[in-house]
Amino acid sequence: MSGSVRLEGLSVSYGGTRRRNAGASGAAPVLDAIELEFASGSFTALLGPSGCGKSTVLNTVAGFVRPTAGRVTVAGTPVDGPGPDRGMVFQHYALFPWRTARGNVEFALKRLGLSRPERRRRALAALAEVGLAEGAEKHPAQLSGGMRQRVALARALAAEPEVLLMDEPFGALDALTRTRMQELLRELWQRTGTTVLFVTHDIDEALALADRVVVLGGSPGRVLADHALPAGPPDPDLRTLIARQLGSP
Repeated sequence: MSGSVRLEGLSVSYGGTRRRNAGASGAAPVLDAIELEFASGSFTALLGPSGCGKSTVLNTVAGFVRPTAGRVTVAGTPVDGPGPDRGMVFQHYALFPWRTARGNVEFALKRLGLSRPERRRRALAALAEVGLAEGAEKHPAQLSGGMRQRVALARALAAEPEVLLMDEPFGALDALTRTRMQELLRELWQRTGTTVLFVTHDIDEALALADRVVVLGGSPGRVLADHALPAGPPDPDLRTLIARQLGSP
């Protein structure tokens, strides 16, 4: 199904050395035999402490990191590298300061082989979708932190990905801007039906945004719990349970 993601026995190790006709030695395991499936159109928060492999999960789905064992599939197709079906939004905006907001979004579309008019159309449409139509010709230095993150979100959405990967995208924002960006993201998700995988350390953010919370922990990282969230306001009892699973007060 379009936008579905599966992690099948996913293990990842970093570092170490590799000898001819032998596996890696001295490598540090980061993820250990992760088994997860994300339905098309779902919004899943990956929650856990630093070092448990949350970002590695995203980077593996994005195709930036190759599994040591197991595999990742998107819509049934094995992931063997980055692709336009997956968009990534990082905590840091990574915008070119010499390009306008529109120019940053257009530049990311060049890899799709689109014509210049089509790149411009998509860039302007994506910026309008995140509420930045009037800021399209401004440079990053002229934009607030929240606006820059909107550009980063527009850059990912303009490619019309089936899966949106978000690595603590609002972590550097002030509380008010963060709340506004969360509301915007929920609206975009409900409107587009894009599959979202969202990494966060924040239990309240996970409960406010997602329809499912996967709790990761340990080193190497493993799934500690998997919660489907009911509709309506966040459940305080569930928050307490997740905090306990994370070892938080």
